[in-house]
Amino acid sequence: MDDLQALLIELGMEELPPKALPALRDALSAECVRRLDEAGIRPGAVSAYATPRRLALLLDGIPARQPDQVQERRGPAVSAAFDASGAPTRAAEGFARSCGVAVEDLARERTDKGEYLLHRETRPGATLEQLLPEILAASLAALPTPKRMRWGSGEAEFVRPVHWLVALHGERVVDIEVLGLRSGRATQGHRFHCTQALELADARDYVQVLEQQGTVMPSFEARRDSIRGQIEAEAEAAGGRALIDTDLLDEVTALVEWPVALTGGFDARFLDVPQEALISTMQDNQKYFPLVDDAGRMLPRFIVISNIRSRYPEAVRSGNERVLRPRFADAEFFWEQDRRDSLASREPWLATVVFERRLGTLADKSTRLASLMEALATPLGLDPALARRAALLAKCDLGTRMVFEFPELQGTMGRYYALHDGEPEALAAALEQHYWPRQAGAALPEGPLAQALALADRLDTLVGIFAIGKEPSGTKDPFALRRAALGLLRILVERELPLALTPLLETAASGLAERVSDAAGAVPRVRAYILERLRGYLLDQGMAPEVFEAVAAIGPDVPLDFVQRARAVQQFRERPEAESLAAANKRIQNLLRKAEEPVGDRIDEGLLQAPAEQLLLEALQTLEPRVVAAVKNADYVGAMEDLASLRAPVDAFFTDVMVMVDDPALRGNRLALLRRMAERFDSVADISRLATG
Repeated sequence: MDDLQALLIELGMEELPPKALPALRDALSAECVRRLDEAGIRPGAVSAYATPRRLALLLDGIPARQPDQVQERRGPAVSAAFDASGAPTRAAEGFARSCGVAVEDLARERTDKGEYLLHRETRPGATLEQLLPEILAASLAALPTPKRMRWGSGEAEFVRPVHWLVALHGERVVDIEVLGLRSGRATQGHRFHCTQALELADARDYVQVLEQQGTVMPSFEARRDSIRGQIEAEAEAAGGRALIDTDLLDEVTALVEWPVALTGGFDARFLDVPQEALISTMQDNQKYFPLVDDAGRMLPRFIVISNIRSRYPEAVRSGNERVLRPRFADAEFFWEQDRRDSLASREPWLATVVFERRLGTLADKSTRLASLMEALATPLGLDPALARRAALLAKCDLGTRMVFEFPELQGTMGRYYALHDGEPEALAAALEQHYWPRQAGAALPEGPLAQALALADRLDTLVGIFAIGKEPSGTKDPFALRRAALGLLRILVERELPLALTPLLETAASGLAERVSDAAGAVPRVRAYILERLRGYLLDQGMAPEVFEAVAAIGPDVPLDFVQRARAVQQFRERPEAESLAAANKRIQNLLRKAEEPVGDRIDEGLLQAPAEQLLLEALQTLEPRVVAAVKNADYVGAMEDLASLRAPVDAFFTDVMVMVDDPALRGNRLALLRRMAERFDSVADISRLATG
C-alpha cells in the first residue's frame, strides 16, 4: 500500500443532543473503522472528536486506495469440462466466456471433492473517493439516532441539520458527497469567537487549528478535564468544595466548545430550604455545580460553565444568578406551604391517585405495605406499630408541592416533613431510604426499618405487576422491575438478611388476593425472574456461570445463603481437586440414574470387598460430622475444604472398583456408598455442574 496518510472526516452541524453526544461519537468511530477494515484498510491510531457542533474522526495510516482485490470463481469439475479426447465441453466454454477469458487461460484447483476449473482475477483496489461515500453514509445511518430530521430542500436526514463536511487525506481533499454536502478543507470555529471559515492545510492540523484559531476544544475528554479542573480551582478560591456529578459533568461537556468557569452566588436565606431541593434545581434545571463546605453543608455559591470567553464576565455571572433566584423562591414557597400540613394528614389524598388500574390506588398499595411490614417485623426485630406507620406514611410526600415540582425528591422530602412532624428518626429515615438503591451500585437502606420498607415496596410491585401479566418483555420495562428485583437482592445479600424468598413473595401475593384472583400463581414466575437477576448480579462480580448453575440446582430459597454457597463453590473451583471431584460426581449421577433398582440409604460394611470401598467409607464417616456442622453454620467454605479431601479415595474407588457388577447386593451396596458421598456434596451444591466434559 502506498501514500499512507492521516485521514480526517468532520461533519459540522447544528447543536447535537448533549446526552447523546458521546454515544454518537463512539458509534461513528466504531462503524467507520469496521467498514474500512472490511474494505481491507486497517487504520492505525484512531482519534474521535465531538463537540456540540461537530463529529470528527482522525485515522492514521490510511492509504489512498484499498489493496488490490483478488477474486476467485470456481467453474465446473475438470471431469465435466473436457471430453475423452481432452477437448473443452460446452460447460467449460460457457464458464470461460462468462469470465471473459479463453478456456486455456483458466486455472485448476484441487479440492477434497475433486479438481475444478478456476478463474482468478486481480482488480485494482477502490480509491478513497470511491469507498468513503458508501462507508460514511452507511455509518451515519447506523448511528443510534431514533429521531431524524430533514432540512432545506434536499432529502438528506440526520439527527440535526449538517452544514459542512471536511474530508482530508494528508494535504489532499478527498472529493466526496455525503448528506447532500460536497467535502472540502474548510471547518468552522466557535459560533461566537470565530465567525470565518478555517482552512486546514493537513489532516493532522485539525486539533491545533481549532484550539488556536477557532476557540474550540474538539476532544470531549480534554474538554471534560478542563471543566473539572476549572471547577475545582473556582471552588477552592471560593473556600468550598464543588459537588461534581459525573452525568452532569458529561452533559455540560457536551454543551460547550470552549468552557469558562464562573462562580456565582445567591441569597443565604435560601439555605433554610432543604439543600437537596436547591441542589436538584441547580443541577437538573440550570446545569450548575453547587458548593459545600468541609462538613457537606451548602454554601450560597455555585459554579456555572459558560461557552464564551466574555469581556464582561460580571454580566454573565449576574445573568445566571438572576435566572436562579425565582427557582429558589419557588422552592422556598413550597417548603413553607408543605409544612402547614402533616404527612399523616395527606393519607386521604393517596386514595385519589391510581397506582395501577387493576392494583388500585396508592392508598391500596400503602395498606398492602402495612401488612408486609407487619410480617417482616418479627424476623427483623421491628416494633410492629412503628413498621405499620412507616408503611402508611411512605407515599404521603408524593402529595406535597415540593415533590410535585421536583419528583426526584420523593422520599427525601418525606424525611424532612416527618422530622418536622416529630416522627421518630428511624421512621423518617425509612421514608427516604425505602427508595434506595435508586440506581445500580447506589447506597442501600441503612436501618432495619428502612430495609424492611424497601423490601416491602419492591415485593408488592414485583408480585402485583407479574400477577396482572405486565412483566418485562425484551427491552420494555415500564415499571422498572429489573431495578426493583436487583435492589431487593442487594438489600437481602449485602445487608446480610437471611430471609427466604418464596415466603416473602407468598405474603405479598396474599395481600393482592382481593384485587387479583390468581396472585399466588405469579409467585413462581417472580421467583424465577429474581433468580435470573441474581445470576446477572453474581456474573457481574466475576462468578463463573457453572458455579451459579451448581448452586441453583439444589434450589436455595434464601438469596444470602445462595450467594454464600456460590462464593464457597467459586473458591473450591480453583482448587486442584475440583475437576476430578466434579467429574466423579457427574459419573455418580449417571450411575444412579441408570440403576434399575431403587438405591437405598443403608451401607452393609460386610459387602465392602475392595480396599478402595472401605477407604472411601472410612473417609466419609470421618468428615461427615464436620461437613454437616459446617453446612448447618453456613460455613460452606469449610465444608468444601473438607469435601476436597475425598479426592484421593474417590479416585482410588473408580480406579479399583467396578460398580455395575452382576451381583445385585454388591451393586446396590456400592451405589448406596456413592449416593451417600454425592449427598454430602449436594448439601452445598451440585458440583457435577462444574465438570468440563
